Amino acid sequence: MIDFVNLVSGKWAIPILYRLIVTGCPIRFGELQRAVAPITQKELTRQLRLFEHRGLVYRRVYAEMPPRVEYEITPLGRTLRGTLDSLADWMRANASHLIT
Repeated sequence: MIDFVNLVSGKWAIPILYRLIVTGCPIRFGELQRAVAPITQKELTRQLRLFEHRGLVYRRVYAEMPPRVEYEITPLGRTLRGTLDSLADWMRANASHLIT
């Protein structure tokens, strides 16, 4: 069983998931990359493939030139919203107490 820490581990996992959740509609790769900048193309691709494999993200490829790829959060991925909101609330409440 995948635990939560492994699911959201890595610097970019939470920003990517949260952006997909709040967007609420399909988003193109380049737009997603700009939204979570300064993530590299390689890292974004790696994270999206992992989320797709785990059933959190849909990937749709359009047969166009140049190819167009869109990503969208799945219903399962949407269920993470409350958890991520709680984490964000905790950070806002406790950020000044954290030792950096």
